[in-house]
Amino acid sequence: MSQWSVAEPSKLTFDEPVSELRIRVVNGTVNVMGTDEGAARLEISEVEGPPLVVTQEGGTLTVAYDDLPWQNFLKWLDHKGWRRSAVVSLAVPAHTRVEVGVVGAGAVVSGIHGTSVVKGVSGDTTLVGVSGPVRADTVSGNLEAQAVTGDLRFNSVSGDLTVVEGSGSSVRADSVSGSMIVDLDPDGPTDVSLTSVSGEIAIRLPHPADAQVEANTTSGVISNAFDGLRVDGPWYAHRITGRLGAGNGRLRATTVTGSIALLRRPPREEEDGDGPWDATPAGGPAHGAPADAPRNASGDNSVSGRDDGATSDPADGTTDKKVL
Repeated sequence: MSQWSVAEPSKLTFDEPVSELRIRVVNGTVNVMGTDEGAARLEISEVEGPPLVVTQEGGTLTVAYDDLPWQNFLKWLDHKGWRRSAVVSLAVPAHTRVEVGVVGAGAVVSGIHGTSVVKGVSGDTTLVGVSGPVRADTVSGNLEAQAVTGDLRFNSVSGDLTVVEGSGSSVRADSVSGSMIVDLDPDGPTDVSLTSVSGEIAIRLPHPADAQVEANTTSGVISNAFDGLRVDGPWYAHRITGRLGAGNGRLRATTVTGSIALLRRPPREEEDGDGPWDATPAGGPAHGAPADAPRNASGDNSVSGRDDGATSDPADGTTDKKVL
């Protein structure tokens, strides 16, 4: 086993093969990049407070503090221990298994083909071009996944989830108050399950889509851009149900007080890059309405409030993490 104690900016190159990376940082920034190069490289450009301990044992490389264990990581609430910071960058072989734990630190993981496990107390994490399975658990930290092709599982108390051009076969997310924006562009059937108590949920599917759909909210607004789906429910609950295409995939979305918006992507040949949430409902927009406003024959396909009917204004297909 090789070990280094790093109390000042340093660079290290590891000649021994690395198949697993474990990193735990409080405040600051973590960058992990998958490469085709054989040797792993570490740069710690800033470090304040206690030193980081770097250990290589077998194929496992660990960068962490001695007093910050991975087990029960999300329960580590010793605020006196938060008086530290580090900026850490690592380049590892793309097939490395990666575990990242952040407390108040931002993390970016890109180009990893192996499994990625993320735990965050209050830090935000961004995944870019990750093709392996992802498991992320946070207290209040947000997760943004860009062009992720592996299966994604997200659990949080109040953190938000944003997926852009996701093409994995499975997306599962659970949150108490966090919002979820999931933009999917899969090559085949996808299993999607999103659950929140008070967070808002927006899902954008390709057109044509291939999924069995069931979306429910108790008191939130529902918006739907697909003519083949039904929007109904009694005054105290609203839902979207139906089948798109052959129904090989599955979409389940549930929230108690949050709103749900089901949007559609334009056909790929029509995408012009105007924005990640542009979508044109079947039949075109109503006069004076934005091009991405979901509607039915009466110009509205949203449901809210009691049984007195749909909202008078067209449901806006554009989304915000806090306003649908």
